[in-house]
Amino acid sequence: MTSVTTLLALISLFVLGGDVIRGFVFAMIWGVMVGTYSSVFVASSTLLRLGVKRDWSKPSNTDGNQFANIDA
Repeated sequence: MTSVTTLLALISLFVLGGDVIRGFVFAMIWGVMVGTYSSVFVASSTLLRLGVKRDWSKPSNTDGNQFANIDA
């Protein structure tokens, strides 16, 4: 979500901005795209190669608080 919102702002700057800022914004767009690709594909394959896996048998502590199951 962070990459998408950053890209929206950068694309609007690229389209609506002047000639002075256009080259810098293009470099920023390229950097966000490469960074997102790196985060998604390179990091996930590295974790798989290292054998890091989530333990799905443990209950999640982020399901809510003490009032999560109370009907209002």
